[in-house]
Amino acid sequence: MSGDTLLEELGVSGLGEVDEAAFSELVERHRPELHVHCYRMLGSFEDAEDTVQETFLRAWRRRETFEGRSTLRAWLYRIATNACLDLLAKRRPEPATGGEVLWLQPYPDRLLDELPAGDADEPETVAVARETIELAYLVAVQHLAPRPRAVLILRDVQGWPAKDVAEFLGDSVNSVNSALQRARAGMREHLPAERQDWSGGEQDAGTRELVRRYTDASVATDVPALASMLRDDVRCSMPPTPGLYIGRDAVVKDWVDNGFEGMKGLRGVPTSVNRQPAVAFYLWQQREGAYLPLTIDVLRVTGGAITEIVTFHEDRFPRLGLPERLPADGTEPSSDGGAA
Repeated sequence: MSGDTLLEELGVSGLGEVDEAAFSELVERHRPELHVHCYRMLGSFEDAEDTVQETFLRAWRRRETFEGRSTLRAWLYRIATNACLDLLAKRRPEPATGGEVLWLQPYPDRLLDELPAGDADEPETVAVARETIELAYLVAVQHLAPRPRAVLILRDVQGWPAKDVAEFLGDSVNSVNSALQRARAGMREHLPAERQDWSGGEQDAGTRELVRRYTDASVATDVPALASMLRDDVRCSMPPTPGLYIGRDAVVKDWVDNGFEGMKGLRGVPTSVNRQPAVAFYLWQQREGAYLPLTIDVLRVTGGAITEIVTFHEDRFPRLGLPERLPADGTEPSSDGGAA
């Protein structure tokens, strides 16, 4: 709906004549896609939530400036993008380095399912939407400087014309095109080379079987079995804890050094986040008489092997729609079996 059509439908000459309830109804329909846009910009689910709220607050305060020359959606994207840039300038003046993003947070697939369908029948559009929400893409994009990052997301992910992006950012079209080329070069440097082989989105039977084996081996703390599923150059991280382990030997050594083999009382629940296979792990707590959230492993699968594991802490479970506890099932360890 164009801006003029929107104002005509409302029977007003500008948004300044719309009351707060009507204004809220108008902008809320854009919340899901704005939230994902801010998440791609920031890499943090919580920061995206805060920035969308800031976007709506700014929009309400500046509603008189919307006169129908653009769509409401474009106007909101402009405000949201600049709100993201303002937050990045304040909190993270420098982009990520070293291949890890300590502020990275997962995004629930259930919220991705709420996004407008758009050109759902276009395979390329569907592929772009899926691949640009996966964790490897988000890590790569966080290594770009903020303004080229904004240009890349607006042009290559959202598909906004260069003229619109220039207007959003207060730049020239030439400046936007130059920033886009720099951003694309940066992404080639930081993205895994085999991106076209990722098993994201709809998981095939082979990926589901691999996830099942990974879950079973993790619950059994069977390190050799887990190691057999890892590719030689596997990457493993646990944001916000610093440390990026690269290579099967380094990953396995970290598991052994941290006493994983002695852990008892695990249960695993297969799930998916960021359009990737994942496993939520729960640990038996004797005092609670239940399995409580521990960590969630998000997997990248390439060619039938695990090429990346990103582990998030238990505080992510509620946002991901995962159970807060699992009941006893008769297989709990004894009280001296290592569970607190």
